[in-house]
Amino acid sequence: MKQHREERIALATRIYELDGEVYRCLGSNLGRVFTGKRDATIEELARLMCSSEKSHYLRSELALISNMARTIQDKPTRARLMREYDSILQEVESLPTSFGRVDILDEQMASLNAASLSDRFGKGDHLVICIGRTYGSAGTDIGFALADALHINYYDTEIFTEVLERLEAEQDHVSDFVSFSHEKNPNVTGDIHDRKMTLKQRIREFSRYHGLSKRDAIFFNESDLLCEKARTEDFIIMGRCGDRILSHNGIPHLSVFITAPFEKRVQRIMATDDLTEKQARKLLKTLDRRHGSYYNFYTGRRWGDPNSYDLCINSASYGIEGSVELIKRMVDRQSYKKPASNK
Repeated sequence: MKQHREERIALATRIYELDGEVYRCLGSNLGRVFTGKRDATIEELARLMCSSEKSHYLRSELALISNMARTIQDKPTRARLMREYDSILQEVESLPTSFGRVDILDEQMASLNAASLSDRFGKGDHLVICIGRTYGSAGTDIGFALADALHINYYDTEIFTEVLERLEAEQDHVSDFVSFSHEKNPNVTGDIHDRKMTLKQRIREFSRYHGLSKRDAIFFNESDLLCEKARTEDFIIMGRCGDRILSHNGIPHLSVFITAPFEKRVQRIMATDDLTEKQARKLLKTLDRRHGSYYNFYTGRRWGDPNSYDLCINSASYGIEGSVELIKRMVDRQSYKKPASNK
């Protein structure tokens, strides 16, 4: 156990130092991922490596580092740092908790079909892939692995954080009620708008967000931010109604929905989240209901309806790696005209 701890500390130190070097190469410490004290940060990173339940925090932090590393203009420096990132990622994925990756694959159902993309993106368009997913279908793992395989940026909860900063909201007082993060107690079924507000609170919220509810203000700010990014870079966006937002603004993209049979999802989150079967079933029903309600309200379409997406994947038939390969085939890089400004 001591040896394992030393290995995790060494790996956490490499992550911390890579973050620092990336931002030194960019000429600024602004926006650095790890802003806390060195020793405490390394200890926290090492602790996250032991927890499958909170491994998504580590994944998001690694994604932020790689996103910034790809913006470094000096090619030899960028290549060197990305090699270090790839080496770190391989070691992290070899850990027993490995991002909490418990594959959803059903060997009896597994088969792989080819798909291709025809003339979706024109010259100068950026590759944007919008992924919707049900909790427990390994959709987040698939999205992260796909971004790494395509060498493009990956966004999930950090977009929400950036929107909150735009709104000058206090993150501690606002719940991301449409994300897959959830309390340890899966019996929580309400969201922030289920709670009754006093008249004074309603007036304050009305004034602060120019007549919009906080929920609507966040959605519209997310929409603006997503469109800005789609015009400047290649990336994968998890959830956030990204497919309908980009469609409404005439921005080319691919839309993918990832799910799996309910029983398979129950089994997976029992393993990754350390829940009883009863807790897992209740949590999945709650999150499915919330996601459906949110997506349907803001898009006018039905969440999970195959007619709403370019590709729907049963991850129980393909597994994580198979799903990544399937989407990569759909992208068909030969027909994708990458903008000259992208490096």
